[in-house]
Amino acid sequence: MADDKNTPAKANDGEENGQKTIEARVVGQFIKDLSFENPNIGKLLTNPGETPNIKLEINVAAKRMQPDLFESAIDFKAVASNTDGTIYDLELVYAGLFQIRNIPEQALEPFLLINCPTLIFPFLRRLVADITREGGFPPLMLDPIDFGQLFVRRKQELAAASASGKPN
Repeated sequence: MADDKNTPAKANDGEENGQKTIEARVVGQFIKDLSFENPNIGKLLTNPGETPNIKLEINVAAKRMQPDLFESAIDFKAVASNTDGTIYDLELVYAGLFQIRNIPEQALEPFLLINCPTLIFPFLRRLVADITREGGFPPLMLDPIDFGQLFVRRKQELAAASASGKPN
């Protein structure tokens, strides 16, 4: 049996093998902007019409608030429409505040635009379902989003635009 009493304690100074440990924590989450419009309710009450077509738009953005405090936001838009017009228009910006320390500068942008939105997305998803249900419609249940793929696609679009000389 080993005697743990004689083992020297390691100092926890945020360093591991000579490198500082990346620290990240969620400071808060909040609705930054919310709009739900139901412009054709009069028509829909008398004639619900055909199954709606739902168009989704999702964008992510991040900004530094303080030296180690960052905001990461998901800008979400859903428009449901059919041949009778717009059924509903939902716009939601959901954000999180993240305290991030000891992250290499080249890793900061991917972390803010991939990892942070991944952490707050389940809360946005629940809000979208609740808002559409409370608006009188079946809840809009969103599939998981691959923010990594969105990030890569956006980088490719920017690279293609700069190579062709067109503004993004």
